Parts: sequence; structure tokens; C-alpha cells
Amino acid sequence: MAEPAHAAGPATAPSAVGGGAAGGIGAALKRVEGPLKVRGAATYAFEWPVENPAYLYPLLSTIASGRITAVDAGDALAEPGVIGVLTHMNAPRLAWAEEPEVAVLQSDKVAYHGQIVGAVIADSIETARYAAGLVKLEYATEPVDVDLRADRDDLRKPEHAQGFGQLPGDLMNGSPADTTVGDFAAGMASAVHRVDATYTTPVQHHNPMEPHAAVATWTDDEITLYCGSQGVSTPQELLTRAFGLQPGRLRLISPYVGGAFGSKDFSALWGTVALMGAQLVPGRPVKLAFTRQQMFTLVGHRPASIQRVQLGADAAGKLVAISHDAVQETAKAKQYAEQTVQASRSMYAAPGRRTSTRIALLDVPVPTIMRGPGEATGMFALEPAMDELAVKLGMDPIELRLRNEPETHPETGQPFSSRHLAKCFEEGARRFGWKHRDKKPRARRKDGWLIGTGVAAATYPSPRLPGSTASARLDKNGRYTVRIAAADIGTGTWTTLAQIAAEALGVPLDRVTLQIGDSAYPRASSGGFSSGMNSWGTTIYAAARALHTALDENGGSVPPEGLQVTVGMPDDPKLKQYEFGSYGAQFAEVRVHEDTGEVRVPRLLGVFDVGRVINPVTARSQLLGGMTWGLSMTLHEETAIDHRYGNFVNNDLGGYHFAANADVGSIEVHMLGERDSHINPMGSKGAGEIGIIGTAAAIANAAYDATGIRVRDLPLTLDKLLR
Repeated sequence: MAEPAHAAGPATAPSAVGGGAAGGIGAALKRVEGPLKVRGAATYAFEWPVENPAYLYPLLSTIASGRITAVDAGDALAEPGVIGVLTHMNAPRLAWAEEPEVAVLQSDKVAYHGQIVGAVIADSIETARYAAGLVKLEYATEPVDVDLRADRDDLRKPEHAQGFGQLPGDLMNGSPADTTVGDFAAGMASAVHRVDATYTTPVQHHNPMEPHAAVATWTDDEITLYCGSQGVSTPQELLTRAFGLQPGRLRLISPYVGGAFGSKDFSALWGTVALMGAQLVPGRPVKLAFTRQQMFTLVGHRPASIQRVQLGADAAGKLVAISHDAVQETAKAKQYAEQTVQASRSMYAAPGRRTSTRIALLDVPVPTIMRGPGEATGMFALEPAMDELAVKLGMDPIELRLRNEPETHPETGQPFSSRHLAKCFEEGARRFGWKHRDKKPRARRKDGWLIGTGVAAATYPSPRLPGSTASARLDKNGRYTVRIAAADIGTGTWTTLAQIAAEALGVPLDRVTLQIGDSAYPRASSGGFSSGMNSWGTTIYAAARALHTALDENGGSVPPEGLQVTVGMPDDPKLKQYEFGSYGAQFAEVRVHEDTGEVRVPRLLGVFDVGRVINPVTARSQLLGGMTWGLSMTLHEETAIDHRYGNFVNNDLGGYHFAANADVGSIEVHMLGERDSHINPMGSKGAGEIGIIGTAAAIANAAYDATGIRVRDLPLTLDKLLR
């Protein structure tokens, strides 16, 4: 493809070489934008070639709670090259400032350590950064509370604790905070075998390769924001509302994103600051890029959690009671609560069941979506608890799970659109050599290493988010153009959406041009929650079929001006009739050194039910990446907070550890590839989140098998195994 043209040009896909018969669904194609990326020719947000840019550097608060009482920007303004200093006293007033993640520099209130309290705009980034250190701020501090405990007397039930309150329920995904089915207490009382255990997960932070960045221009005629984002329509609408603009005046462009994972879902914070800076210098572009240290407070994090799981089973291993209670942190500035207990509502059958979620409002930055939100955390509690129950029963942990497979959703009673979890376990056990495992822990040693194996189930919903529209066009030269304001966050969307279009049009892939990543295109939902193919793909499929129909109705001829249709996401009654989700079985081999407690994971295997696979290459990359991240969150990732001052103390990549190449052994990914006939016309389910789900539990269960020590608190570091 030609590189997306500056400002006015469309974001257009590179030419794709078809794989398979026509390069449609199922073809194992390499990413069509791959050559651009490896040559450094793909333009990311901060790299847009604008003329004479100014640079913005944010000032962050050094207290966690209180108010700004004085600002002295004199020294900064006197510095050569400084254009201006923004603070709450002179920043543009927003037309809509009810949303904390948009309402930047609107008051003197400080809600967390590292909050944006000002910004310097200068002719160079070096000058802006230096001058930021010259701005003097004085504060009136208030007591700091960052202590998450399950016994707090001020825990509360969340209410609309989600991204911008767009969904009807209490939790991030729109589900209720609490559920009850049957009589849990009676079931637990009748149980022959019981587990009652508490599991904890720490704060974990986003660190995509591309820092959060934006380039903003503001003129009388046009307002443009180049911004790495998981979607362009939603942030464009939010920022339009915040600045009181006429619809369509603000254009947001984001063809390439260097990783997002939930942290770039709305792009509101850095977009707001960049646009404010652009207002200060009308007609001159303003560039902003957060540093790694700034990202630790400005782009969200996975909230810490405390989870209690109670399981009761009869003598044969059939569950009679399940309870999952989660306590998690959120910010005083804004409620955000994940569906941590969601998986326990659907994974296993039991007549008596209950779940609950409570939140502690703390002086911390607002948590946000992070790969596998809810389930990645919750399955670390449920699946080790199932492993503990299997030990008490003296039963193979796979057998225990299979004995408790539900025929329908245990809470709603609705059928699953497809659920091949049992087949995932069967295929995984065969590939992993599960039948050769030792039945007792601490039974295998080699060269001073204790060796163990573990297993865990995985699940994640496959939602279809509303609000997408797509256009499909056929020109006289026989070429097709498909447009939708979707975003490729590194998942391969440039390739897979084009494959879906080619399949629906019934033409070779090299006749299809895809255009995405621009709010000037038909509206699309944001990318996240493993919804991209189900939402955007379904809409593109509908547009392509509508164009096919229009061509037939026109007698197969194309008028000189071409033929074009624009359609919204079709209504589908099945969306209310079935439960949709992806499933998987995760297997791990763990080695723990007897003397040092060092943990190694030489082997991971994941078998996944993600429906019909659009592209085996990109789908495998998603699952492999998720499993790698799961290993990282298990062994390394943890952000520490200073309880005196409320600041994250390891807020850089020297102190915040995650997996390096040396930590990652063999990872095998297998997809069943069985089509889901109810979910969408492609038959595909989500693959973006499911890879991380269950990895931590499988590794922790394998560590128990190796050592006989049960670790219930992430990360699984050597100090927890030296007992």
C-alpha cells in the first residue's frame, strides 16, 4: 500500500498477496502491513510528518490527595523556546467535564500521585521537558489511602463502574456485581469435600511498545488528531463533546498502533491535553508523547484484587456449591470494576452458587482495561481452587473439570453457541503427554530441579459491540474498496478484515482495498474485549453482501460513477438466544530449583476453541502473545506502591519486571478450528484475550505439583517457594 497520506489522505491497506484459493477466510497470510513495519515506513502517532511542530511535556503531581494552592511558572516562561505553560488556571474550559479521564486541568483538585497538573509547550521536546522542571507548585495535602484490604468497612458495591458508563450493568462489561442461583449455603453444608481459599493479584501496568502519543492541529477550518488508539470513532465523539465542537469538525487518524491491550481504548486523556496545547498555538501542530514513567499513572493499570473462592463437592467430585467473592481497588476519581467473578458464573455446573464484587475507593490512578480484563484475574482464583479440590478428591484435575461441564449456562440457562472445552482438554492432554504425569507432588527431580505439570481451563466472552457501519464500493475497473473506522492495534486487522471482505464478495483478495483507522470513514466500535472480528467483521461481511446484491439488481453492470453501499451492523436475534465465548485448555511444565527457589517454565501448551479461524498466522500470534503475557504476569509483574505517599515506586522498566526472551521456553498453540454457526456469518470467535486466561493458574498448579507448596499470591516469585 501507499503510506497513508498526511492529514487528508485515507489510511489504505497495503496490497495483499492471496493465500489459499482467493486469500479469503482461512488463508494463512502474512500481515499485509508487515513490510512497512519492518522497514520503519509505517507511520505511528508521534511520527506524522507535520511542519514546524511544537512539543508538549506534561507536569505531574507529587502528592496523591489534596489541592494545588499556588503555581509559579515565571522561570519556565522566561526560558528561551518556551511558548506557554498550561495549568488549571488558564487551560481551556471544556464544554463537558463530567468524565474524569477527559476533564484535564479543570480544577485544583489532585486525586492521585502522578496526575497531570500542568503542561509546558515549547519549540523542542528538550526545552519543554527542562522548563517543566522550572514550574513551581504548592499543595495543601490531604491524608492518603491506598490500602486494599478485604476487611475494610467502607467497601462498596460498584455502580456503573466501567469505561464511560456506557453499559447498563455494574461491572466493566455491563454485568451485575452480584448473582445468586440456588442455595449456596445448603450446598456447602452438604459437601463431602470443600475448598475455601483466598487468592491475590497485584497491580500490573501497561507497557506497550509504542508509548501513548498524539499530534494535534487546530485551525479555523480543521481540527486533526493523530493518535494511537484502539478505535477512532469513540474517542472522536468523546473529544468532540468535551470541546463543544460541531459533529465532524474533529478528525482522528490512527492507521497503526504499536500495541494497546486496553490502555488506548478511548485515547481521551492524552488527546485532550494535545488538543489543549494546539489551541494555544493555532495552526501549529503540537506533539505529545508520554514517557515510560508517566505511563505508569496516566494510561491505566490492572487493579489489584483479593478473591475468596469456596467450592463444595460430593464424594464423586460433582460440585454442589460455588462461591466467588472479589474485592478490588478502584480510584476515588472514578469507579472502575472488572468482571473478576464472571468466569465462575459459567465455567462449571453446581446447583448452589453465588458471586459478588466489592470495590475500595483509593487515592490511586483510575484502573483500566488490560488484556483479558476480569477473567485473567478471576481464573487465577477459580482454577487453582479446582486444582486444590482435585487434590482433596484424589482425582485427576482434568477429570474433575469434565465431570462438572455444564450443558447450558449455569446461571442464565441459555445454550452455548458452541463450547468445545472438553475437546480442548482431550487434545491438549494427548499433545502434552498428560497421562505420563506423576500423581503426587514433589515426585520428579533432575539435576537439582523439582519438576511438575499443571493444567487450567480458559474462557473469555466473544461479544459483538454495537454501533459499527461499513461501506463497500465497486469501481468500473473491477476493484473493490471497503471502508470502516476500525483500528489495527497490532492484531493483524489490516489483513483479516480484507480476507473477510474478499470471502463475502467472492473475489480474490488482491482486488480488495481496505481503508481503516480514520474517523472520516463509517463509524466503528472500539477494538477490545476480543470483539473486533465479531463486530467489524460482521459489519464488513454485511456490506460486502449488500454490494453483491446491488450488483445483481443492476444486472451485473457497474455504472461509470461506480456502485457503493453503506450498511450498519445487522440485527441478529441469536445474540439474545445464546451465550457466546471462546474456550481453551492450558498446560504447563514448571521447574523449581530445590536450593534457590528459582522458577522456570520450559513448556507451555494451549489448545483453543476460537471458532473458524480467519487467518491461522495472525490468530496464532494472538494466542502465543497472550500465553507469553500470562507467563510474565505469573512470574514477574507487580507494581509496588508507597503507602505513605501513594506513588508507584517501580515506575520504569528497570523496576517493573516482565518476561524477556530468556524466560520464555517452548510455547505450543493449537486451534480446533470448529465453526460456530450462531455467532456471526464467518463462524469465528474471539482470540485476542483467551491466550492469557488460565496461563497463570496452569503455571501455579504446576509449581504446586513440583514442590508441594501452594502459592495463592501473584507473582510466583522464589521467596514464596523457599519454605
